[in-house]
Amino acid sequence: IAIEGGRGDGTDMGRIGVQWDWKKRWFEGAEWHVGGYWDLALGDWERSDVLPGQNDSITEIGLTPVFRLQRNNLRGPYAEAAIGFHLLSKTSLGDKRFSTKFQFGDHLGIGYRFGAKGEYDLSFRYQHLSNASIKRPNDGINFSQVRLQYHF
Repeated sequence: IAIEGGRGDGTDMGRIGVQWDWKKRWFEGAEWHVGGYWDLALGDWERSDVLPGQNDSITEIGLTPVFRLQRNNLRGPYAEAAIGFHLLSKTSLGDKRFSTKFQFGDHLGIGYRFGAKGEYDLSFRYQHLSNASIKRPNDGINFSQVRLQYHF
């Protein structure tokens, strides 16, 4: 499970999510491999500098396959990258126009997994969401995020 919070483009965001490991390893070497997991998350975006009549919040749900370069023992530093799918409750936030409720969400992240069994995971992510110009305007939004995850 994970909780994350962040800010970007004048917007605060928070999410909770569940993840499940693929149990698959690619390019496994003596100490490192590429693994991955599914991330299913529910989030809320809030913006305070909106004009009267403008929307000040969005709820979103996302499903993202995440690839992670990590140590074979699943502890220590890692880097990850992902491109997933998000559905938004509305297509505007303040003066931002997303045009479609369907959005792609990609992120790059670095983190550190620790604890006696590697159960704790703290990371920083940079995330971009947009509709990839399926429809215009396509303002998109960028978030810098901190994430705490617990592995059962």
